[in-house]
Amino acid sequence: MSSTAVPRSRRRSTWTPSQIVLTLLGTAVSAVFLAPLLWGLFTSLKSETEAVDVPTHWLPKHWTVQAWKALFDTGNITDWFVNSLVVSVCVTSVVLLVSALAGYGFARTEFRGKGALMGLVMSGLMVSPAVLGVPLFTTVQQMGMVDTYWGMILPQCAPAAMVYILYKFFQGIPRELEEAAFIDGAGRWRVFFTIVLPLSRPSLAAVGIFTFIASWNNFLWPYMVTNNPDLMTMPNGIATVMNSYGIQWAQLMAGGLMAGLPLIVVFVFFQRQIVAGVAHTGLAGQ
Repeated sequence: MSSTAVPRSRRRSTWTPSQIVLTLLGTAVSAVFLAPLLWGLFTSLKSETEAVDVPTHWLPKHWTVQAWKALFDTGNITDWFVNSLVVSVCVTSVVLLVSALAGYGFARTEFRGKGALMGLVMSGLMVSPAVLGVPLFTTVQQMGMVDTYWGMILPQCAPAAMVYILYKFFQGIPRELEEAAFIDGAGRWRVFFTIVLPLSRPSLAAVGIFTFIASWNNFLWPYMVTNNPDLMTMPNGIATVMNSYGIQWAQLMAGGLMAGLPLIVVFVFFQRQIVAGVAHTGLAGQ
């Protein structure tokens, strides 16, 4: 028995040609995606003069953390980081609440004009946020919310795509679960919070992660609605890393890496929730 088991285990451990090809392909794709991060890291560890050398070279000739030190000494990067965190967390919280309520309402209630209202919500997917910049800014200005947190947060809380994602998920929840709760005397709100939301954790996690990443990376709207350096977010603050000689590339790379670090952490720790959320919504094949 033992003599026959050894060859079987060896045969199982051998790689097939298709596995070798897929592994090499995956390694090549990973290298392509990691190359900009490595380039940014190595550039941030160069001096400013070396960062603009021609021809360029990957590894620094003289390793230094001068760019990182200057970024913390001359910039308000801590304030930018906190501002981005506050805005992104608030936007994510509001979007989750609004999307869950709207998606459940469309999936489970019948009312006059439901189709037209759903079409109006979905039309938001066809409008570029840049087109809405001027009317949104005018509205925010009339409401006195320029240079405030609320002015940066509220206009980002109209999530047509997120409503659709949760709407599709809620449609897949068996109605029998809710009907059983109704028979036991539970109301609509209790069913929503005690049955529907716990079942929706994968999709809610995916919606929350997508919203957080989009809000963290948003450059245009915070740039339009605030000129106060103390309220700038990371993308806007990093864009100001300049002096009389032009762009400071080493500092810019250091700031970009610091701005991207939270997103990398979010993806590394929540990638399973992202995949599970997309799979549960039925959007994986679309």
